[in-house]
Amino acid sequence: YLEGASWDTHKGCLTRQKPKVLIQELPVMKVIPIESHKLKLQNTYQCPVYVTSDRRNAMSVGLVFQADLSTHEHISKWVLQGVCLILNTD
Repeated sequence: YLEGASWDTHKGCLTRQKPKVLIQELPVMKVIPIESHKLKLQNTYQCPVYVTSDRRNAMSVGLVFQADLSTHEHISKWVLQGVCLILNTD
């Protein structure tokens, strides 16, 4: 699920969040592990992926990994809006 933003399926990038919609389903993502020094991406936001919307689980562990999501906006917009991916809704 995507929290704090919306996903444009036609452009394949982050877009402005619709009014009164807090969490949106995200299409299935393919996760490919790669060494960070081999990765050269532009116009992407390193979005944190958490287990729950509390951004932590019962053991105070929440961050799973960071997903690179395509965007046409400046990265600071998504950081200030607190955009993240969550694996489970409460």
